[in-house]
Amino acid sequence: MDKIHIEGLEVLALIGVYDWEREHQQRLIVDIELIADLSEAAQTDDVNNTLNYAQIAQIIIEFAAKSQFKLIEALASHMVDWLLQSFPKLKSVRLKLSKPDILANAKNVAVEFTKEQTF
Repeated sequence: MDKIHIEGLEVLALIGVYDWEREHQQRLIVDIELIADLSEAAQTDDVNNTLNYAQIAQIIIEFAAKSQFKLIEALASHMVDWLLQSFPKLKSVRLKLSKPDILANAKNVAVEFTKEQTF
């Protein structure tokens, strides 16, 4: 199966369990692997036959900005579910959501979800 990768997408979200985390949106990093059959797009060279990754990135940015989850696990899982529901061409999605600025002594904290389309 073919893949589209969106790596290092910066989003802002109100996320966290502590009161101080809920005062301002925080920077999160999203890495997405979109699995779909891209053969028609490759043969036709027509954007209408592929997944519009610019549109997907913008929607993820907006989804994060409007969210108010406490856990990155919940936000990541909902993002994956939404992508699968919104883009029927997707066979599966792997999404890694990073919260890089949360631990002073760690470079990053992240969760990763992989889900397949259910027909």
